[in-house]
Amino acid sequence: MGMFGNAAGSANRLLQRGLWALMLLLSVAIYGSHAPLLTLCKVDGAIPFSSTSVVVLVELTKLALSLLFLLAGAREPLGAALSWRHAAPFALSALLYAANNNLVVHMQLFMDPSTFQVLSNLKIVSTALLYSLLLRRRLGPRRWLALLLLLAAGVTYSCGGLRGHGDPGGMRLHVTPVGLLLLSVYCLISGLSAVYTEAILKSQALPLSLQNIFLYFFGVLLNVVGSVWSGMEGGFLEGFSPWVLLVVLSQALNGLIMSVVMKHSSNITRLFVISCSILVNALLSVALFNLQLTLLFFMAVACIGLAVYLYYGVT
Repeated sequence: MGMFGNAAGSANRLLQRGLWALMLLLSVAIYGSHAPLLTLCKVDGAIPFSSTSVVVLVELTKLALSLLFLLAGAREPLGAALSWRHAAPFALSALLYAANNNLVVHMQLFMDPSTFQVLSNLKIVSTALLYSLLLRRRLGPRRWLALLLLLAAGVTYSCGGLRGHGDPGGMRLHVTPVGLLLLSVYCLISGLSAVYTEAILKSQALPLSLQNIFLYFFGVLLNVVGSVWSGMEGGFLEGFSPWVLLVVLSQALNGLIMSVVMKHSSNITRLFVISCSILVNALLSVALFNLQLTLLFFMAVACIGLAVYLYYGVT
């Protein structure tokens, strides 16, 4: 009986590891396909839909899926054990995410998109620092080196990992002092929102689906209020296409996956997932838009591979 029990336990652990790996691979694919999907959404070189509408729909989809998962997995009523104190901390989390999303838009006024793509990689360092300080998770020299390699990979790839036929090599960065200040705030809020959310998810002994409902309820509320406050030109679904709906569904699914990662792993795992998505982004860009891989792409891949080895492979 013991032998069969051990075998069943081993099979169950193997299945869980397999599902975990598939989930991470799916997240890598979603992150990597996001920019190519947005390019496919363009009409005459321009985005035809409201980004605010997409954000609201993504939050609504995540809320609906979380409610569905909660109802499907509910085994006993939770009402007696719940209070507003469980939901209130997620309001700050949603506010930080909303502030960061709006900051990204305003930052474009003080730097060009290429500069933002390069410098935004600094949020890897800010997230790791806040993760170590606020959650009191010590990262040794080897792991810090791995995270710096992730930063190097992101910067290297952003500086010219892909190139169109006939495009000149190299790039020039343009950013104003105000842009650098906003970038610093962006990196700080990006890291703080992720680490704060991880801390809440792990501190509460509640089902993850219920915690997600709290988070996405506030997310929907804040984004709807922001949409009404700023006004919206055209209809809510104007410019939508099947590609846009795919963006909404994929981003909603990825948001749920990331909540699982933060609940049961860490934000460091999330950083590795985002960095590995460079591979998917590059391959899709080559296949769909006939872009060319450059030496910088292969340097970025080498940095990511070494970072994975240093962080997870060396004992």
